[in-house]
Amino acid sequence: MTVARISELDRRTTQSGKANTGGWLLEFEREAPLRADPLTGWAGSRDTKPQVRLNFDSKEAAIAYATRHDLDYHLIPAKPVKLKVQAYADNFR
Repeated sequence: MTVARISELDRRTTQSGKANTGGWLLEFEREAPLRADPLTGWAGSRDTKPQVRLNFDSKEAAIAYATRHDLDYHLIPAKPVKLKVQAYADNFR
């Protein structure tokens, strides 16, 4: 059976605001291991499902999609963000 990973999108390290956060991403896990191509040596497989990434606005919508398509899934919530409140003058102390 196909296994999906549903993870919460967190903010990027270069992002200071909260825009584009709170979304959920559904990705399929690899069913077959990567193997080296004998000619080029590149790693690859015939499994194309890991290339599919589906974005959802809510966790419930992602779970509904997974259950509707009979997918096993596991949830990965975003790590809590700790803000370090610091004044500009603290750089010179």
